[in-house]
Amino acid sequence: MFFGLLGSAAAADAKTIMVFGDSLSAGYGLRMEQAWPSLLQQKLGAGWRVINASQSGETTAGGLTRLPAALQRHKPAVVLVELGANDGLRGLPVETARQNLAAIIEQSRRAGAKVALIAIRLPPNFGGPYTAKFDAMYGELAKQYKLAEPPFLFDGIADQPNMFQSDQLHPIAAAQPRLLANVWPVVAPLVK
Repeated sequence: MFFGLLGSAAAADAKTIMVFGDSLSAGYGLRMEQAWPSLLQQKLGAGWRVINASQSGETTAGGLTRLPAALQRHKPAVVLVELGANDGLRGLPVETARQNLAAIIEQSRRAGAKVALIAIRLPPNFGGPYTAKFDAMYGELAKQYKLAEPPFLFDGIADQPNMFQSDQLHPIAAAQPRLLANVWPVVAPLVK
């Protein structure tokens, strides 16, 4: 689902940031205005329009399928890619997720957008080799495409169960400012 976070008059003159993620960015279990993309809109003000094109349950393959229409519709200047968690939770091949994320980066750039990746880490119960390969994927892609080092979305809250909803997967509203703080260092240079 697409959410434009500015009124139409302000949006006409604003550049667009498209947040392209899964339920962690869609604000699963929260009101739209509580999710970190809405907080990003508040931080940026009227010069930027934040479109939350995140979709709960999304995999990298699903995101890649949805991307062309989203790029055409929103014409973003910046794309923030937060995908991979559902690939990892389903135990899908890391190389497939990597290829999908690479294609998302490439398509976004061809559409004229600057890109930043936002990293997700898996719980250790997924096994050492798989988890290590998954965790390394974001940094490897950043290096390959000369992107900023991807921030870990849950930095500072991953080990705090009280910062998550009862499913222990989705952060609560009180955690959203921290998510924004984690993402902001890669966003700031792209919005100058």
